[in-house]
Amino acid sequence: MSPQVSAEICGGISATMNHSDFHIRLAESHDLESLVTFNLALAWETEGRQLDRPLLQAGVESILVDSAKGFYVVMEHLPTGKTIGQLLITFEWSDWRNAAFWWLQSVYVHKEWRRRGVFKQLYDYVLREGERRGNVAGIRLYVEQDNAVAQGVYAYVGLAAAPYKVFENDFVLPTRSSE
Repeated sequence: MSPQVSAEICGGISATMNHSDFHIRLAESHDLESLVTFNLALAWETEGRQLDRPLLQAGVESILVDSAKGFYVVMEHLPTGKTIGQLLITFEWSDWRNAAFWWLQSVYVHKEWRRRGVFKQLYDYVLREGERRGNVAGIRLYVEQDNAVAQGVYAYVGLAAAPYKVFENDFVLPTRSSE
């Protein structure tokens, strides 16, 4: 297969990405600033929330130093050296399956790179890694109920709506009404 690949993107738009210009890897400590910046943008764009930057930074740092909490996966655009997308994996043990579900969280693609297949490549990387490890029960995520664009993307990559509703009692961020 040639490094020039045309990816069919959700919504029927296709984009060509030279795959040799991109690299997907586990995030490292030097990624801290871009991870924090992307998470701030994510919270604002999807939920209209302004996060406390020092609290968020401490949370991201905590994951970067303690892989038992999870791990970030990032995509870099090699010619510019910029991170263009991220996602976070956290774990939920399933006694019914004797394996952990990987929860996709903090999914963000820089605005300039959206609708070009960045998330699909990140997701495919995580899917392959979970299958390779053999001790992963599956992949789950939650999405803001009104975020139709994200829901369309997730369906496009093969995720299906689960028959569950999420309930919470959030001690840090105020719970918003679902009206």
